[in-house]
Amino acid sequence: MTKIGGAERDAFFKDVAAASAKAVWGALATVADGQPRVRMVHPTWEGEVLWIATAPSSAKARQMEANPWVDLQWQVAPPDFVHVVARGRAELYHDEATKRHAWDVLDYDLQEFFSGGPTDPNYVAVKVVPTRVELSEMFGSTNRRVWRAGG
Repeated sequence: MTKIGGAERDAFFKDVAAASAKAVWGALATVADGQPRVRMVHPTWEGEVLWIATAPSSAKARQMEANPWVDLQWQVAPPDFVHVVARGRAELYHDEATKRHAWDVLDYDLQEFFSGGPTDPNYVAVKVVPTRVELSEMFGSTNRRVWRAGG
């Protein structure tokens, strides 16, 4: 395992974003009543943070409000076998400026889900600030690189 620090940080997060984009869908794990819940989402990296869109009334939004700790995982199909895992704290944003920002960052057409655009009351922006990110190949067995917040 290679620990990612200072000078390697920007290149690492570019590699993470590229690998995640190849996978398209990520599995988001939240906690409900002390039990894990996993569902598919389409998160998008912006530098060292992730953005997700959801409805404020969704189960995942309620779970992240109750317990902001989440895990995300992407698995890129063969022949690449690239694996990305991120752990961090989710923050839900209901304000117009942040919702517009996330709307512009997310790399798919949110209009399909939120017809009212970035001010749609059924849309909330979720920012995940990672504390740990892992990028590896062959399900974590080779070329494993790990970044941790604060070190």
